[in-house]
Amino acid sequence: MIRFVDVTKIYSNGVIGLRNTTVKIDKGEFVFIIGSSGSGKSTFLKLIMHEEMPTEGEVYVNGYSVHDMPHSEIPYLRRSLGVVFQDFRLLPNKTAYENVAFAMQIVEATSREIRRQVPLALGLVGLSKKAKAYPNQLSGGEQQRVVLARALVNNPSVLIADEPTGNLDPKTSKEIMALLEEINQRGTTVVVATHEKDLVDSMKKRVIVLERGDIKSDVKKGSYSNEDKDY
Repeated sequence: MIRFVDVTKIYSNGVIGLRNTTVKIDKGEFVFIIGSSGSGKSTFLKLIMHEEMPTEGEVYVNGYSVHDMPHSEIPYLRRSLGVVFQDFRLLPNKTAYENVAFAMQIVEATSREIRRQVPLALGLVGLSKKAKAYPNQLSGGEQQRVVLARALVNNPSVLIADEPTGNLDPKTSKEIMALLEEINQRGTTVVVATHEKDLVDSMKKRVIVLERGDIKSDVKKGSYSNEDKDY
């Protein structure tokens, strides 16, 4: 579960990232976060990931207050979160298998756990036969599948995806979203920040619209927006 209670984030340059935001995302939900550039989407995700701290208010992730979390517990928080970025961020000198395994190594998983979990994660995203391929030998869609496998390999309770289809063609984007939906149906909470109007409209998930740091709307089975605004 993710909960924001009266959260305000003001950056050092005076820019307001979020303002008096109170919202709850329950375990197992699939939520789209949408809004124009500067609306607060990235701030919202970074607060969940402990990459930014709120100026005011409290952020709770899986029952823990991120604000009060001891430094020693931050790795456990991050292990419970899987993160997918638009720009892949794969290590070019490592194979698909090694890129996924690396996510387990940094949380000090055992070799036995790695040998068991990595093939399962690659299989889940349909890349079992590409385990030995390097990133430059994979298509954009395949690279994003490796990123998904890497995000899932530690069995996170929450998957955060920041513009996961931003660099992909429409067909591949639909395939990645279908994978995210399958992951959600297995019980993982999924939070996706996106500009992909057609995907949001077609999936009929909960949609939170941010505008200049405020929650403009929060609809259980929402769409991108029928307004003449370029979110």
